[in-house]
Amino acid sequence: MKFLLSVVLTPAVILFAASDALAVIRTKTIEYKQGNTVLQGYLAYDDAIKVKRPGVLVVHEWNGLQSYIKKRTVQLAKLGYVAFAADIYGKGVRPKNIAESAAQSKIYRQDRKLLRERAKAGLQVLQNYRWTDAKRIAAIGYCFGGGTVLELARSGVNLAGVVSFHGNLDTPNPDDAKNIKAKVLVLHGADDPFVPDEQVRAFENEMRQAKVDWQLISYGGVEHAFTNPDYKGEPKGALYNPLADQRSWKAMRQFFAEIFRR
Repeated sequence: MKFLLSVVLTPAVILFAASDALAVIRTKTIEYKQGNTVLQGYLAYDDAIKVKRPGVLVVHEWNGLQSYIKKRTVQLAKLGYVAFAADIYGKGVRPKNIAESAAQSKIYRQDRKLLRERAKAGLQVLQNYRWTDAKRIAAIGYCFGGGTVLELARSGVNLAGVVSFHGNLDTPNPDDAKNIKAKVLVLHGADDPFVPDEQVRAFENEMRQAKVDWQLISYGGVEHAFTNPDYKGEPKGALYNPLADQRSWKAMRQFFAEIFRR
């Protein structure tokens, strides 16, 4: 028997689990809206678990909601969470190359209010799903998505925690950190040219000033996009690192065990 997730439901500790043989991972595409924009997210959950459980919002990289993020969403479902990959760009907007990815991500990096609203729309879908324990939700993001979940936390929404994997740490409004209710975990490549040391130091100061419960793990010799095998040095400075990938996933799981403990 492989235990996927421990949940304290009463004063006694009750474990719910599903073996690999019994796990039934369901996925579905869900259309929803933010304002007048149609968005298309991706839900994954284990249908063998018949109780409410913690939810995890997942936010994509700069190339939009594509196969890599869907794979991560399914991995979270296999751990026993309800996982929902939000769509920040909109239905059908899936950049095909670096230039298109840069152009799309720039729209939202220059309009953090819109970025937050798109993330909130995805969060609402997850909160409203029948098997989600709406009081126990985390958000994780990769690259562009890492910066997005930090902005979501800065908006003051009720989250148990946020995890940024090689995400940008900058914000135009550092004073907004005072609104953060979530615990924060940043998983960072120490040699990431897209998130330079000055940005890291500014983020650390932002968190200190706001007295946020935060952690930053910096992986030595590791560049940007270290969790994604598709990155092989293009663009320059973006390179998969299997050891950092494994370590960061383990760090996320330990973080979840802490924040979801009743």
